[in-house]
Amino acid sequence: MEEDRSESRRPAPDLALDVLTAGLNARLADADARLALAYPGSSGARQPVHTVYVPADRVRPGLAAEWGKDAAASLAEYAPTAADLAEATGTDVAAVAEILPRLGDKLAAEPVEDLRADLEDGYGDRGDEAEDADVVSAARALSADLAAGQAPPHFGIRMKGMEAAGRARGARSLALFLVTLMEENGGLPANLVLTLPKITSVEQVEAMVWLTDELEERLGLEAGRLRFELQIETPQSILLPDGTAAVARMIHAGQGRVSALHYGTYDYSAACGVTAAYQSMAHPVADHAKAVMQVAAAGTGVWLSDGSTNVLPVGSPEEVRSAWGLHASLVRRSLERGFYQGWDLHPHQLVTRYLATYAFYREAFAPAATRLRAYLGAVAGGVLDEPATAQALAAALVSGVRCGALDEAEVAEASGADTATLVGLATRRVGQE
Repeated sequence: MEEDRSESRRPAPDLALDVLTAGLNARLADADARLALAYPGSSGARQPVHTVYVPADRVRPGLAAEWGKDAAASLAEYAPTAADLAEATGTDVAAVAEILPRLGDKLAAEPVEDLRADLEDGYGDRGDEAEDADVVSAARALSADLAAGQAPPHFGIRMKGMEAAGRARGARSLALFLVTLMEENGGLPANLVLTLPKITSVEQVEAMVWLTDELEERLGLEAGRLRFELQIETPQSILLPDGTAAVARMIHAGQGRVSALHYGTYDYSAACGVTAAYQSMAHPVADHAKAVMQVAAAGTGVWLSDGSTNVLPVGSPEEVRSAWGLHASLVRRSLERGFYQGWDLHPHQLVTRYLATYAFYREAFAPAATRLRAYLGAVAGGVLDEPATAQALAAALVSGVRCGALDEAEVAEASGADTATLVGLATRRVGQE
């Protein structure tokens, strides 16, 4: 008996899909707008691989170049061969041999990517007269380096925070720093960075927004010109009394002014009751705090920075090499966990900052380039990458080029894409196809 196919021949009903789509768009318009505002994605700007903290009274013209020369001298003294440095840091000797020329070039040309004149813990309370003088001196030193073409790509200050005891001094130093920079340069330099420490409430971030807004108006700056980092170094900046994530609310309370989150290793560990001998970037309390920071910052365009180790590469040759080994392992650990920036407190740490960073990006280079070439060209292979993974692969290659670990030409040849294409892929916004 012939099967009745009348059902299959019946014309599809008119579901008015355009009307349904319009309804969905109307229902979700507010949610779409909130998503675009709160999660704009990466700006595509260059993130420094580290921040160097120096007490404000020690900031002088040529400081970054001095750090580079000091780091190069320490390398020549304590690890004169690739085998020596490989043994000290636990890095493959062939990788070290490949990286050493790049490391030498970096220490000579751009040893510091981000410099912060410190007016907080590394500086202390020296009275208004002394701090005023040091703020002006630091601003003038950074301006002199800018004029001479030897300033770090990013620089700024860490002011005292919004706690009652320090907020007046912090606001005064910030204002004086900005005024001096404007006088010296005819305006504010690009990539100026301000760091707000010791945050214990969302209201303190809101107060910083108000302060920067007021300063912009009084100094004749465009609205939104002053952005700032949040230093996450108190339990109150991770968890609110009701159990919600404080740092997530702080980012959005910043109204687009928050540029980065910096983990404060020792203040945070101490506040959580960890005894001094066990305070570390690798302690479980640190990992928990940084995991919360990472989720809170995801998709917002806010950068993440790990903290520092206070075990400095100074003293005997054995002590220097031991500290280098620790620092290299911690830098590598941070990179593997998605923290692409950290703090350095001594010139000798530049050796292992760049060694570990370059090794990380050079190891990532070939696999990332191969997978991106396949993704962009729809080439069949053993790994099927999604757009989000391709975005991460592109970001790794762009970061490697920007810090000097990779060359643009080798990346373009291996991936089949130039830097502009990779930047575009790396900055794909949430919700884009």
